[in-house]
Amino acid sequence: MKKIMRAMLFIAMVIAMNACSADTAEGAVDNGSTETLIVDYNYNESELQTMQLINDYRLSIGLNTLQRINHISAKCEEHNEYMIANKVVNHNDFVMRSDNIIEVLGASKVGENVAYNYKTPEAALKAWLESPGHKENIEGNYTHFGLSVTTDAETGKKYYTNIFAKI
Repeated sequence: MKKIMRAMLFIAMVIAMNACSADTAEGAVDNGSTETLIVDYNYNESELQTMQLINDYRLSIGLNTLQRINHISAKCEEHNEYMIANKVVNHNDFVMRSDNIIEVLGASKVGENVAYNYKTPEAALKAWLESPGHKENIEGNYTHFGLSVTTDAETGKKYYTNIFAKI
């Protein structure tokens, strides 16, 4: 019985560590922007591949492709760095990221997907598409997106943050 309980606990921990959820925020543009637009972002191969896979999927179901915005990817990277530093996988401060994108870019709608410990972009996308909330974001009425895939130097595990925006 103890072995079964340990196995079930282990499986629950693995699922919890690999699971991710989605949040969506909507808001209006604040014309008195005090935030700064981030224009520089250097994409790594995993990020470019994941973005291409998302756009390929959207095209395959008759949706528009999303245009990448460096500012959004920089906000994704900031969140990955936060998750790595705090050893968590979550949407903490999503409202702050969303409000920033609304204020700086004039977005009317923002959504976010996060993932952890997927070795390939294909595996991360597959997991998102198997989750109703994440799939809803990927298939959502958005025009732009940003994405960051950051590897934890300590563990070698990848953190993914993908933010969608309607601009």
